[in-house]
Parts: sequence; structure tokens; C-alpha cells
Amino acid sequence: MNVDPLPESDVEVFRWHRTQYLGLGHSRRHHDTSLSWYLVVPRDMNVDPLPESDVEVFRWHRTQYLGLGHSSQMQQRRKKNCAKMMALHLSRPFPSLPTPYRSSAKSRPSVYPNISCFVPHHHHSSKCRKEYTSVMIVPTGVGATIGGFAGDALPVARALSSVVDCLITHPNVLNAAMLYWPMPNVLYVEGYALDRFAEGFWGLKPVLQNKVGLVLDAGIEEELQIRHLQVADAARASLGLPVVECIVTDTPLKVEKWVDPKTGQSTGRIRNPDSLLQAVQTLINQAQVNAIAVVGRFPDDDVDDIDDYRQGMGIDILAGVEAVISHLLVKEFQIPCAHAPAMLPLPLTQYLSPKSAAEEIGYTFLPCVLAGLSNAPQYLVKNSKSLEKSCILANDVDSVILPIDACGGDGALAFATRKRNKPLIIAVEENETVLNDTPDMLGIEVIKVANYWEAIGVIAAHKAGINPNSLRRNRINNLRCTSAVLANGTAVSSAATPIT
Repeated sequence: MNVDPLPESDVEVFRWHRTQYLGLGHSRRHHDTSLSWYLVVPRDMNVDPLPESDVEVFRWHRTQYLGLGHSSQMQQRRKKNCAKMMALHLSRPFPSLPTPYRSSAKSRPSVYPNISCFVPHHHHSSKCRKEYTSVMIVPTGVGATIGGFAGDALPVARALSSVVDCLITHPNVLNAAMLYWPMPNVLYVEGYALDRFAEGFWGLKPVLQNKVGLVLDAGIEEELQIRHLQVADAARASLGLPVVECIVTDTPLKVEKWVDPKTGQSTGRIRNPDSLLQAVQTLINQAQVNAIAVVGRFPDDDVDDIDDYRQGMGIDILAGVEAVISHLLVKEFQIPCAHAPAMLPLPLTQYLSPKSAAEEIGYTFLPCVLAGLSNAPQYLVKNSKSLEKSCILANDVDSVILPIDACGGDGALAFATRKRNKPLIIAVEENETVLNDTPDMLGIEVIKVANYWEAIGVIAAHKAGINPNSLRRNRINNLRCTSAVLANGTAVSSAATPIT
């Protein structure tokens, strides 16, 4: 009888056993009822019970063999002599393993599917279910207690990304100045684009890589400009990021910032927007970039004006005008964009909140922006011919998580008022802002949670197809029947009795 040579590796021997066994044409029934093993064991000898796990059966074979007094050297000597016996006397069937199958002329192919026992079963079953997509929103410049500082909502995004299949969020959540954390299932979407996506006007097309162009404000001093060029070079050399071209605006942008006295939000403007638009257009035409990083020269603040922010309180007075800049470019060019402010380093202080510390460990806020833009999804207008099936649309979103009093933004309202495929809206009470756009005031149906711990638990339950209320005490009420209406319009009353 022709059989393949016996391998040296124990694991390969295990695979060899099964391949030879099935190659000899044994049926599943014969395999299942074969209770002997490849050693010649007297029937009256006590051996350990056969385990259930396939891998443990292999270990069981070896343990029982050595337990009979055979040494490892004897085992090696008997391998050749026992080859045919091993092939005939496997104790139970195993799923086919992805090893080359070489059948002899008299053997017939295996009827078992080629499934690797080393891959978890859920990897195969994932093809049979919809991917779960969540959107995380923390508005910019509104003094959010979590996400209103230097990337302090990033831990929430990291935790959430481990639960969902795809997380869509924006730079205010993911940017942490000199710090950034790559997450392969997170989409870095600028705020204006996120609103258009939520409204159903734009789709998101995931990419492997973007060609990033860098725009520097002509108002940046030479030394500070060099610092930012060095950041770009470091990102290219050390991280391999695709920053392909840099341009300096023809005139200073003249960034201005302030806090809106009515809303308490930070906002601002740039005096020379045309200079910025021209620089971006030049990069697109000459270098074919499809993502833009902007560094604008911001006015240096008095230490007293930002003391609260440095201590983890108050509002980020830079964030509002940063959003104005990125919104302008995304609206005009419909490509990913993010902004990093250029300022002189602040004087050292011992009284610095950890939430604000990321902005004081270097000369620039640019690293996180370049990292995020390097593989940010492209934006496609929904009614255009270029919209592809692989794009992510608002209909694909399963849940939205946002602060309890920040539900009035364009994106949040668009998700909350959808007629079809409405996502689960989760409002986090612990994350307060200066806004007062609560679900109750807006008439929005949400699930209120105390903190992000609870929010992630709700999302985990929702992803599993479980009513989140069933995880709480006394949150499931009795099911009641409603009245039915006959074809002639007569109402048939039904007793409102609980169904058991």
C-alpha cells in the first residue's frame, strides 16, 4: 500500500495521519466508530478518556503512548513501522486541513470541506452577517468635558473601535497634536463631510492611501516653518506617510479667533481665504493630491487667557476657527482636509491637566493630522456616476454616540430624523458641553446613558441583536395586543392582557 512518507514534525504527523486515513477511502461512519488508536493497546488496559477537542485528541495520542512506557527515542524508531497502522487507526474524524493532498491511484478524494481548524469559527460566520457601523460625534469648540481638549476622546474611540466593525468619527476626536493612535477600522472624516454624509448627500469610499498635500501659511515665521517641514519629512521617513508636496500661500491668511458670546462656542475667520483656496487648487492641479493638511499661523495667546484650558477646564479657543478652515476647503474641493495651528511654544508650567498635555510636548500639532489624512476615506457625491457599491452610506450606520446636550448639529439631526434605517442614537450624560441641544428639547428619541462605559455596553448589545433594555432591571414591559381593523372598517377590540 502506497502512503506518503512520515514527516518529522509532530504537528505535521498529526496532519499526515488524517490525510492518509481519508486517502484510503474510509467513510465517515467507519471513522466515527473507530475507537482504537494508532498504538497496539490491550483492551483491558486503562487509558484516559478520549477528549472532545480535536487538538486535544492529538495530544492525547502522544500522552497515552508515552504513558505506556515508550521513550521518545523508541517512538521515533517505531514511526516508520507504524506508518500504515497510524493511517488506519485514527481515533475520530478531523476537519480537513489546508495541506497539499497527494492521492494514490487507488485512493479517492476526501468529501470533507477544506476548513482550517486553526482559524476561529466566527471568522467564517462573519460573512453571513452585516458589518456593524457606528458614528462617534464630539462637536468642536464647545467645551466638551470629554473630547474638548487635546485628543482626550481618543481613548473612547479606541475602546469603541474594538467593539464595532467600522467606526466613523472626525478629527476633533482623533487628533492629539503630537500623539495619534492608528486604528484600521476607523474612518477619519472631516466635520462638514460628516454632516453631508449623515444627510445622505455624500458617500465615504475607504482607501489604502491618499496623496497628501501640505499648505503652510505665509504668515508663519521662518524657524516655525522649518519645524513643520521637519515634521512632514519625519512622517515621510519614519512612518512612510504619503506627503507628496508642500506649498506656501502667496499672502498671510491672517487667522482670527474669538468666543461667541451668545453660544459660548469658539469660532473665528481667516482674512484671506482666496489665498488658501488658490494654494490648494495649485496642489491639486500640479501634484494631483487628494487630501490637504493646512497649517495656519494663529495669534499667540496670553497665558492668562488659556489658563483654564491648560488646567482641563473651559473651551478650546483654537478649535472653532480650525473647523471654519477645514469646512471651507472640504465644501469647495470635496476631499479630506484637516488643520493644525502654528504657534510659539507656551512657557512651561507644572500645573497642566493630562487632557491638555498633548499640545505642549512639541513645536507642532501636525503629526496627528498627517497620520489621519494618509488613509482618510474619499468623499463621493451620492448622485454622481462615480458612486461605487463599496462606498459607505448613511443607510449603513447602525448607531450614533454623542454628548447629551449636543444633539442639534446637522449630522446629529439628520441621523435622528431618518425615516428608514434609523440608527440607534445614544446620548452620553457625563459628556457635557456649553450647548443646550438636548434630546428632550429637540424631540429626539435616544437612549440616555450615564457615561461612555454604558454607551459601549449598549452598542455591544445592539450589535449582538439584543434589546439593550433587556440588560437592565425591570426595563421590559408586558407585551400587549392592539386593536385590529376589519376590511369594512369595523374595529375589533382586543383585551389588553399580557401575553405569556
